[in-house]
Amino acid sequence: CPSPASLRPPDGPRVCAQLYADSSAYDERCCAGAALLVAPGADVPFMPGGWGDRASSLVVGPRCELTVWALPGKRGKSRKFSA
Repeated sequence: CPSPASLRPPDGPRVCAQLYADSSAYDERCCAGAALLVAPGADVPFMPGGWGDRASSLVVGPRCELTVWALPGKRGKSRKFSA
């Protein structure tokens, strides 16, 4: 997986988190497949189409925190991730 500090592209906007569709115990396939970028301050109560129950791995950038919920609409159990 990329390092948390690498989520800030040199010529692009800051990214607070990146979720990946695929994950594996093998390093070369960890954080693979389609990626969903989370911008600073994003508040998304529902996953975009095709992403429900799909994220398998994630990386959170420095000075960011990602909160995820078990159910749509910010319901159910939640968990916070940081760098």
